[in-house]
Amino acid sequence: MTTETVDGWRPFLERWSGEWADAQAPDAGSGDEEAVRARWLGFAPASEERIRALEERIGHRLPPSYRTFLAVTDGWRHAGAFVWLLAGTERARPHEDASGLSEYFPGELDDDSTPEDELLAGMWHRALELQVESDAVYVLLDPGDTGDAGEWALYTWAPWHAAPPERYASFRAFLEAMYREFHRLQGDRSLREGREFVNATTRAVDASVETARLDALSGRHEEAAAVLADAAEYGRPRAKGLHDQLRRLLGETSLVSFDGLASDPLYAPEFLPVLLAERVRTQRSDSALVGIPVATRTARESAQDLLRQLSEGTFRYLADGPFGEAVERAREQARWGDTDAAWHTLRTALPEWRPLGPDHLAPVGLCADPLLGPLITRERGRELLAIPRAARAGQAGQQGEPPAPTADLDPPGLAWLADQGPGRFLSSYRFVLVEGVEPDELPGLIGAEGVTGLSDPATPWEARLRSRGVRPDTPWADEAATVVGRAGPGWSFALEPGPGAHLDERRLVPPGIVASRGRRAVTVWSAAGGGGLSSGVFHLSVAEDGEERYAFTVRGATRTKRGTVPYELDPDRLFAGGESPEGRLGERRTLEVLGDRLGVRLPRFALEHGRLHSFRTRPWNRAPGPGEVYLTVRMTPLRP
Repeated sequence: MTTETVDGWRPFLERWSGEWADAQAPDAGSGDEEAVRARWLGFAPASEERIRALEERIGHRLPPSYRTFLAVTDGWRHAGAFVWLLAGTERARPHEDASGLSEYFPGELDDDSTPEDELLAGMWHRALELQVESDAVYVLLDPGDTGDAGEWALYTWAPWHAAPPERYASFRAFLEAMYREFHRLQGDRSLREGREFVNATTRAVDASVETARLDALSGRHEEAAAVLADAAEYGRPRAKGLHDQLRRLLGETSLVSFDGLASDPLYAPEFLPVLLAERVRTQRSDSALVGIPVATRTARESAQDLLRQLSEGTFRYLADGPFGEAVERAREQARWGDTDAAWHTLRTALPEWRPLGPDHLAPVGLCADPLLGPLITRERGRELLAIPRAARAGQAGQQGEPPAPTADLDPPGLAWLADQGPGRFLSSYRFVLVEGVEPDELPGLIGAEGVTGLSDPATPWEARLRSRGVRPDTPWADEAATVVGRAGPGWSFALEPGPGAHLDERRLVPPGIVASRGRRAVTVWSAAGGGGLSSGVFHLSVAEDGEERYAFTVRGATRTKRGTVPYELDPDRLFAGGESPEGRLGERRTLEVLGDRLGVRLPRFALEHGRLHSFRTRPWNRAPGPGEVYLTVRMTPLRP
């Protein structure tokens, strides 16, 4: 619908008029019986003389789409649901900011105002007002906001809409949008009245939805998304539920509802957890069920149980068949930090995924899984959707180009830790690397008194909250709230981001020494500069068979060593004098050498975005000796 001629307008307007007339209930007066009988929402064409008279009155030649529209009909009835009469040549008039709305939209202009703000500020004075009868809706054509074809932008605004004015590229674009609005609202109205709203347009759009569904399953998700978005504007059944699945896997959450699929018993196990997980993420769990239809008491109890699992981080996404088996393998990899391997496991199994029913496009439920959901980045979501699924793979002519694999998200080695800027989550950290043990064995080696195993997977921040508190018998003890995982072949790690304690070499007891009995272990503590006792400190301790082999500490320009430090790790070589401490270059060199020598790495993505098992370690400091004094300070909120 882009040809701006009389012949380009007429079929569109005649189709709209006929569909509108057919949709009117026979026993309900529409108030426009003449339009129903004539099957025409317009009026007689405007003559060229009347069109030119309007142009002389406003001092502008009309934009092409509105000018040719007037040559077909001099005005229009029922432009959508809220504009009941659009002006023709006699009743179109300059708006001249009649309601003083320029004061509010866009408000006072300043140095941060955009070109769009400046256009909107002048629009209220320049615009041609087209609404004659409406539900307080303004329809304004702006001669100062023009496109390449000479079209004027059209703005609509209503005080009850609680939003800035909505812009359309042209009068034609506005009327096409109102035609879709008519379809969307009439379909709902007819359904409530127990009547069908069926015509050539609805049949064509429904056919396009089914084609888009098959395209989406075949990996042509971009083409499918465009078709489904358009069909959703028409209000066609299935369109929004299908489109929301594509949007959610691409990282969009706004207005994602899956359009009833979350309350359908067949699809609810897939989609309801995704909706509830978003409520939990945005801290709306107290009202999480508001707006989510749960038809029965059993369904409500099931939803409340899901909400509890999601809030506690214990929800598990389940799927059938080979893909379900891959989900379990991926979860096992992700819970120990190997999120790249977990994604590869899921990606490889995607062709084996099968839908729950015809309105299921992809394993969207992964997004709700506390361990696997973070893996589905926007780029990986796009890759997932580009892979043919549900037995569509291999069908000639039925699939798009195979997607290129997205790059792994974890960098190799340890050096990336030194790239964290001031104030970042991992700008300060401490960790222990232990050779020859699995992560779940670490509590038995370096766990605090009373710690017998790992806690359920959590974010590092949640792990810290779980272990918050001072043991009354040992208030001096610096027990770290660590998350754990695999650090490469044959190694495990326990890491605490942002330690609250300061590094005091006089009292430091590296946990790696105890963990190294019968094996090797490494302890690293980095406290980024920022003032206080812990300003710019880096410590490394390497132990084997229960004894520290060597260690060093760098604090500013001061370097202290114990044992025979290998040449490759000599701090005098790695921490060059005169370098800015903010660059952390010496720390980076040390971590790079350490990672290469041991063949270890730390999983950045899991630490920053994922969930890992956790436990509280034994103290990183020794108990106060005879004659030593320590001070414990506790801060609690003051309650009135």
